[in-house]
Amino acid sequence: MGFLRPHTERIYALLRIMAGLMFMQHGLQKLFGLFGGVPAGAPPFVVYGAGIIEFVGGALIALGLFAGPAAFIASGTMAFAFFLGHVAPNGGNLIPILNQGELAALYCFGFLYIAARGSGIWSVDAARQGTPRP
Repeated sequence: MGFLRPHTERIYALLRIMAGLMFMQHGLQKLFGLFGGVPAGAPPFVVYGAGIIEFVGGALIALGLFAGPAAFIASGTMAFAFFLGHVAPNGGNLIPILNQGELAALYCFGFLYIAARGSGIWSVDAARQGTPRP
């Protein structure tokens, strides 16, 4: 079905923006206690390490400023979170629906796609390069 094909670039931009904004909220939660506060029992490297990557990386991805490198780092962070926070505590269970790691896995592969594709339209990078808007 190709009925959305003419809108591919705009749909990708919306995906990048929304994924970045949602990821940024996790950083706001960890760093500033918003949206329910800091997760109970989270070690400092998760609160500050992951929190900074989520907040700054999410903002960069949403803005489309160095979105490729930011998304690559975010993807790796989510792979680490999947294995450390979901697989290891569940006896090595790799199945996301069983180890409750669906969000980490989805972010990991979504950000990997964004890393490969780059900022695209509606981004600071496109504006800096003078890319015309469709």
